[in-house]
Amino acid sequence: MLPTITDAGRIHLKWALTDGVGPILFSRLIVRFGDAEKACSASADQLAAIKGISRESAERIARARDALAIDAEIEAAAAQGVRLICRADADYPAGLAQIADAPIVLYVKGELQPTDAVALAVVGTRQCSIYGSEQARRFGGLLAEAGFTIVSGLARGIDAFAHHGAVDAGGRSIAVLGNGLTEIYPAENRALADKLLQRGAWLSELPMQAEVRRENFPSRNRIIAGMTLGTLVIEAPKRSGALITARLASEYNREVFAVPGRAQDPLAFGTNELIRRGYAKLTTCLEDVLEELGEVGERMRPKAGARGAATQGRSDESGTVPGRTPRLSEIEKRVYQVVGHEPLLQDAVLAAVELPPGEVIAAFTSLELKGLIKRLPGQLVVRAGKA
Repeated sequence: MLPTITDAGRIHLKWALTDGVGPILFSRLIVRFGDAEKACSASADQLAAIKGISRESAERIARARDALAIDAEIEAAAAQGVRLICRADADYPAGLAQIADAPIVLYVKGELQPTDAVALAVVGTRQCSIYGSEQARRFGGLLAEAGFTIVSGLARGIDAFAHHGAVDAGGRSIAVLGNGLTEIYPAENRALADKLLQRGAWLSELPMQAEVRRENFPSRNRIIAGMTLGTLVIEAPKRSGALITARLASEYNREVFAVPGRAQDPLAFGTNELIRRGYAKLTTCLEDVLEELGEVGERMRPKAGARGAATQGRSDESGTVPGRTPRLSEIEKRVYQVVGHEPLLQDAVLAAVELPPGEVIAAFTSLELKGLIKRLPGQLVVRAGKA
């Protein structure tokens, strides 16, 4: 059984709960001091030398950090069956780790799997039409059947229908909440949330008792955009949180898709505008998504005659045949060539291969499933065998 929190996670949690320290400032502390534990020993004078920290703020942060007790928060998480994972843990979502404002700590209920790196977000308005609900459920199912993990916010409307589509198709789905994991919001989606735990997880970066607040949702949206290869928007009016998720996905160099709506429908203004301005690919079917994802999409595309593989030898869960050399795509080959027998930061691999982050992250997952690389704590990767 996995622990509620690792030793590294305890240090990260202290910073996550320290008033005045957010993800970006925390990253600056890591750059300046080397790691979260060394930053905990920094004096107010040393903190004041960090960009964005005034002398007054440095003293306030140091006092709050040193007075903070985290045991009660860890106990509250354990009582609810929630794990806390930090950036230094091996199972921290690979895609999320690549964004500048990655959460310091994630609260997780349920199970995260390496294959969740191959995920797509499906988002849209809470006040959706019948057409919107049908399309959300349809795409949630289509994408899940193709092997994508569906990520959304468990909100009323499009989010909920996308989750339903995924789990009803027997696929995986992850809900990212804008409140602590002690409660489910909205309460009407509790049964759906419980269903997700059978083949997915709930995530939040907020403390266990954090209540629902409007200002929490834009931050929640960055997690949805950051941990996925792309975002599909289904029905978004002119002012919509889904458009924030789409904008963030674009900033993170992830793909953006949009299902078109009726020309004069206020619920479709945002999605149609994304398409009109070229910010999103017009999407009407699974193939539209797969085409835009390049080699990742090609790997996820259902192969004709795949069921006949049993006559050629039974494949394992990685899609390879035991005793044979795994077949690698061109991207997988490039990534594998960079990863050596000594641990290497995932960021270093991303910089070396000079490919879109989403494709490299998907290659990490594929190579890991094929038994060729291992992910280690601290966002490190290393070869596990020979190709």
